[in-house]
Amino acid sequence: MRIAMIGHKQVPSGAGGVEVVVEELAVRMAAQGHTVALYNRGSRGKKRQKTYKGVRLYSVPVLPFPGVNVPLYAFCGVVCALLKGYDVIHLHAEGPGCAALLTRLFRVPSVVSVHGLDWKRSKWGRFASGYLKWAEKISVLNADEIIVLSESSRKYFQSTYGRKTRLIPNGTLIGKYRPPMLLRSLGIEKNDYVLFLARLVPEKGLHYLLSAFRKADTDKKLIIAGSFASEGAYARKIRRMTELDPRVRMVGFVRGRLREELYSNCCLYVLPSEVEGMALSLLEALGFGVPCLVSDIPENREIAEPYLHFFRKGDTGHLREQLELLLKQPAVAERRKEQVCWIRENYSWDSITEQTMGIYRRVIEKYENTDCQ
Repeated sequence: MRIAMIGHKQVPSGAGGVEVVVEELAVRMAAQGHTVALYNRGSRGKKRQKTYKGVRLYSVPVLPFPGVNVPLYAFCGVVCALLKGYDVIHLHAEGPGCAALLTRLFRVPSVVSVHGLDWKRSKWGRFASGYLKWAEKISVLNADEIIVLSESSRKYFQSTYGRKTRLIPNGTLIGKYRPPMLLRSLGIEKNDYVLFLARLVPEKGLHYLLSAFRKADTDKKLIIAGSFASEGAYARKIRRMTELDPRVRMVGFVRGRLREELYSNCCLYVLPSEVEGMALSLLEALGFGVPCLVSDIPENREIAEPYLHFFRKGDTGHLREQLELLLKQPAVAERRKEQVCWIRENYSWDSITEQTMGIYRRVIEKYENTDCQ
């Protein structure tokens, strides 16, 4: 099968959830013998990697105008893919999903993966939110199949548009314990810290955690791992808040061994999100057997409710209470083992890949049957 994927920023990068999903799916599909091409967002004149683990990489130039670069990139990427004659085009995220207009026009099977209801995210202004809402409707009208990550998203598309969708969650790898070798060079010891690992954007709720942690009665550190989307007002706000508490450390974007050590040796992982698609960092933490405290939004509850601890979204007082309670009650080893087994059984990337391939086969077969009539 010849497969094109469009909608992510860059692969390889691991910088965001969409990029991780695209990479995990593409590499596995290529390993099965399929021809897979990823259309990265790029800039003219910049040398780009052409292949990655058996996957073909193309670069689609984008303009330095945030308001228009996503739809232009998506339409240009689809045009390039159409010219190369792929069997199926997989669009990732609601913004790029608008390019399903072209796949329908040229009768090429298409799938749109909705990685969350992007128009809900607080970082977008009125224009961007309006565009994302429009792109969502275009996806509903033109995509052959829509993949969602959660039951709440499935219900949303059914009630709002009467559109059936396919629920396929994100996957994760089961973590292997890493002793704190790199962490010790940073002055960080095992079970010495609470971990926040995510993109540093408003909807991830880091400001709630910082407010609650500042008032928490604990001598644990708070380690913040992640990067800002831009050095704007939110970045300045977070930096000011971290300066108020000497227990807080920011270590920037992490990957590889350091990322694994952070998960392996923290005493608690916290994700206070306002909105999510399906948090890959939460899945990763669960896969390492880490106790997790998260906001009580439906997208978090659906992941592994029996193994999660919750606080009321946006309630810093309740978050502080739960932090103090959990830090005084270390997780039982047997409970951690059960948690890891649950993640292994329900969120295997190999299973997610096969489910996605099944959707590709169905949409291709639908076109073949139509052409024979």
